[in-house]
Amino acid sequence: MSNPTDTMTVEPDARAGHTYTVPREDDALVCEYCGAPFAVEEFRALHWGLEHPDSLTDDQRTAAEAALEDETEELRLFRLKALGVLVLLYFGLMMAYAVFA
Repeated sequence: MSNPTDTMTVEPDARAGHTYTVPREDDALVCEYCGAPFAVEEFRALHWGLEHPDSLTDDQRTAAEAALEDETEELRLFRLKALGVLVLLYFGLMMAYAVFA
């Protein structure tokens, strides 16, 4: 169980109404536009592309586009794996029914 003194509260943007609790020992990456903390550079780049697309510099836009491409590819691979598992499960159950019924 964490001690309340082990965390700090970050209130980045009063307009958004979000409050974040970040462990003190973590070096969180922070969004320059709204102050939201992120554990991974890729998450911050995705956030930039989704939440602040009109305010980005060229480097930030490139990072956001690259992160989106990576995320899209990972999601596509996950979907293919999930489909493969469902197909194997379907045919496995069909074969078990044919053998035992």
